[in-house]
Amino acid sequence: MSAPVRTPRRARTRALLAVVLLPAVLLAAGCTADEREPESPAASSAPKPTATAVPLPADGACYRLSFNDVLAPSTQAEEVRCSAEHTSMTFAVGTLDRVVDGHLLAVDSDRVLDRLAERCPDRLADLVGGTREEARLSMLRPVWFTPTLAQADAGADWFRCDVIAVAGQERLAPLPRRLAGVLDSDEGRRRWGMCGTDEPDSADFERVLCSAPHSWRAIAVVAFEAGDYPGEDVVRDRGQTPCEDAGREVADDALNFQWGYEWPTREQWASGQTYGRCWAPD
Repeated sequence: MSAPVRTPRRARTRALLAVVLLPAVLLAAGCTADEREPESPAASSAPKPTATAVPLPADGACYRLSFNDVLAPSTQAEEVRCSAEHTSMTFAVGTLDRVVDGHLLAVDSDRVLDRLAERCPDRLADLVGGTREEARLSMLRPVWFTPTLAQADAGADWFRCDVIAVAGQERLAPLPRRLAGVLDSDEGRRRWGMCGTDEPDSADFERVLCSAPHSWRAIAVVAFEAGDYPGEDVVRDRGQTPCEDAGREVADDALNFQWGYEWPTREQWASGQTYGRCWAPD
């Protein structure tokens, strides 16, 4: 039986996009997350005067975004038909909660963005289905966008949650027109699952979709209680036994098998990834 392995990962600056290559994202005509028509956001009863009209993002719109695009807090990308190739799909649009104790917060304030870091992942779980663990073992991630500072000054106060699929190192995968309940099925979990091109401690390791060629698979999650980072020694040691047990469970030979464990770094923990992942050959 091999010793546990761990791969350092590049944390995403905005995710919970739960750190795929990281962490911690995530529907216009013809593109739906489910069979229902997307709900229209409630209209403001008294639109704010604006120097420049700022359109509300369309719930259900599709976009062709790059990996760098989804790391930015705002985007000016135009919609594309959801029947055409796209890498991002909007699944929720709403109004930012920016007023605290009578003060209006900036759209890029930590408090505003922290709320989105909770809201968008929760809404994504409602969309793609599956369990929390299955979502954490997939390459589907939520990303969120807010108006630019100039747009906010002109009265824009919306947020937009999109879903993306990370295909590999700084690459996004094309999305299908429909993602509702995709993680409820074995086929969906296999297609969108998180796999690796080599064992996790190898220099040749790259995180990829399980529908791509691979040799290792993320098989289980080691969850920790939210709060302050408990320290590397604690998160490293806590996952050894559960990951060894998970590796044994999927192995052909329970006496001779390999397994790996990735524990969260302090940076990943701060961005929302309060869990580690167990790996096994696949």
